[in-house]
Formats: sequence, C-alpha cells, structure tokens
Amino acid sequence: MMNPRSISRRKFIAGSAFLLSGSAWKLFDNLLPGSDQEPIIDIHQHTDYHGRNHDQLLAHQRTLGITHTILLPAGRPVIRASTHNGASNGLAAGCSGNESCYNFARKYPDEFLFGANEVPDLPDAIREIEKYLKMGAKVIGESKFGVECDSSEMKRIYELAQEYDVPVLMHWQHNMYNHGFDRFHKILEKYPNVNFIGHAQTWWANIDKNHHDKSDLYPSGKVTRGGLTDQLLSNYPNMYGDLSAGSGLNALTRDEEHTREFFIRHQDKLLYGSDCADSAGHGPECQGAQTIKAIRRLSESKEIERKLLFENAKKLFRL
Repeated sequence: MMNPRSISRRKFIAGSAFLLSGSAWKLFDNLLPGSDQEPIIDIHQHTDYHGRNHDQLLAHQRTLGITHTILLPAGRPVIRASTHNGASNGLAAGCSGNESCYNFARKYPDEFLFGANEVPDLPDAIREIEKYLKMGAKVIGESKFGVECDSSEMKRIYELAQEYDVPVLMHWQHNMYNHGFDRFHKILEKYPNVNFIGHAQTWWANIDKNHHDKSDLYPSGKVTRGGLTDQLLSNYPNMYGDLSAGSGLNALTRDEEHTREFFIRHQDKLLYGSDCADSAGHGPECQGAQTIKAIRRLSESKEIERKLLFENAKKLFRL
C-alpha cells in the first residue's frame, strides 16, 4: 500500500494529466452546438462494439441525446482461463482496448471520457491500468473476466482504485464473470473507500428476493423487494448500480410498480448507461433510447430523473 503522500501525489498526477488534455473541467461548459437539451451522462459505452465503427458510435451517442460518454475499454486479447481461452476477449463483443478509448476521447474531449482496463491475472495488469489512470482515466472497467471477485488479482485492482480514487465497474454474470457475487459484501467492507458499480445479468436479476435460479439471467414477472442487489445498494455507501444493457432494461420494465419505488429508495445510487451496440440511436431496437424512456416514465419526480440521467454520475466521477 502507498503512504498518504504517495497516494496524494498519484491523484495529483492523474488529475493534472486529464486537465492538460483540455477535457476535465470544461465538459459541462458547452453542450452540443445549437442544443438546448438537458445534459445526460452515459457511463457505459465501447469502441468497436460488435463491429460498430467510430463514426457510427459518435452519431449514435449524439442521436440518443447523450452529452457526455465514458468509454470502457476491453483488456488485451489473450488466451487464458480468465478470458475463457479467448472467447471473452474484447469483452465478448469485439470491443477495443485502452488505446482506442483514450484516442477517441482525445479526439472529442467535450463529449467523451475514458476508463482503464486489463485482464486482471496478467503479470503487468496493474502497470497497464495505472498507465491510463495517470493519463486521466475516470474508472477501472468494465471488469468482465472469469475470475473470483475476491481473488488476489482483483484485490490488487481494488487497491489501485483506492490509490487513484476511481470507481470499479464490474460485470456480474453467473458462471461466467466475477465469480462469488454472494461474497462480494466482504469486498465492500474491506474497501470502504472504493466505489463499486454493479452491472449485468446477475446484478440485475438479484433485485428480486425470490431469485433462486441463478442460471436465469433475464427473469420476468413481479419483483419481491429485498434481493441481494437491493441489500448491497441499501447497506453499503460505496455500492452503485449501472442501469445499462438488456439486463438493466429488463429489470426496469419487468415490474414497473417495483421500479418506481426502487428509484425512490436508490435515487442517489443509480447511474444511466446505454451499453448499446446499435448504430441508429433511436427506435425500439436501441436499448439505450428505451432505457432513457423508462427512466423518464418511471421516475416519480423530475429531481429523480435528473439524478439518474446526470447528477449521480457527475458527482461520482467528479466531472
């Protein structure tokens, strides 16, 4: 562990690098030219997602009405157990890595930020992630690898997140990624100064206290309050929820009465993300657009809507 002086210096280096890039403190000075839209932060997007090119990504985000996007890189393509012998390279979706996200954000500094990531059990994983944290990465993730959530490799990543004061975004999927969801509360307790963002199928299935079939990744029907995800959000100040992807949209729409109350209780802990590979940015096939509509429809007040679409992410990522 670093001493306080070293930690402070690391945070200063990371912050200074991003400041010099011309991005950090000007993000909200200017929305898109000619736009009077309310700002929306999308905390979950990818470059080269299922083959979508960079021009299509830019058009998608602008059409969707996103004013500020955080790009989440993949780890490098390697053949090992943590990537399911290569099947999960590119976040299992053809997504590109750190350099691609960094360069895209540099090209569009008023609209895009970037994260840092690496396959956690590679010998130089910490060095690779730290390289991009020093250049201004705002989050570690998307962590989507076949490892135990409390492994020594992941603990090193949590310690790095603590040193740089950035969140860790984790993809929870039973028998595939980040094993040990039922033990994760121990990590939240061990690292109270690290903010964690939960995402994906197992995270969202467990809003329901009666979610017993762990293999059911997209459950339907009524939700009984008090599932493991609900407990983590309620009991741990350092736990947040990413509303993105089909899993998030399914959780919001399967029981809308529950969702309205869920939004009220966790209004300070939920963050909009799209995680959408679509190229149009509108219509029924664009889950990012459908999630925004669901948030607006199911929020009991404008205040809650703005928290979920903008204010919570602005605060968490210190934008």
